[in-house]
Amino acid sequence: EVQLVESGGGLVQAGGSLRLSCAVSGFSLDTHAIGWFRQAPGKEREGVSCISSSHSTTYYADSVKGRFTISSDNAKNTVYLQMNSLKPEDAAVYYCAADSDPLETCLKVAGLFEKSESDYWGQGTQVIVSS
Repeated sequence: EVQLVESGGGLVQAGGSLRLSCAVSGFSLDTHAIGWFRQAPGKEREGVSCISSSHSTTYYADSVKGRFTISSDNAKNTVYLQMNSLKPEDAAVYYCAADSDPLETCLKVAGLFEKSESDYWGQGTQVIVSS
């Protein structure tokens, strides 16, 4: 059974940092990509970042480029999203996601795949940024 479990969300002041984790079971990060999405109240879900299975490719939405860093610890089967210089507009529920076909994940995060919904999702972790 595939499971993705996010953690690390919380309340932080603007300008602060948080590190989100996505612990994966049911498949290996050696063979699958992981994407991060976020959704704020009243807004559409937004693709934030993605890392390919080989770690050779990472993607960042323009809104987070230069502030967020995605990384993967394959030994722990965990993907991290380091978020620095947080802004109030970063507040959202953050979800990690994956697909049976690993080639689809980063394309979906980037909004470049006809089917936007990933196959597997975590339960989400909330990030609140106070101004």
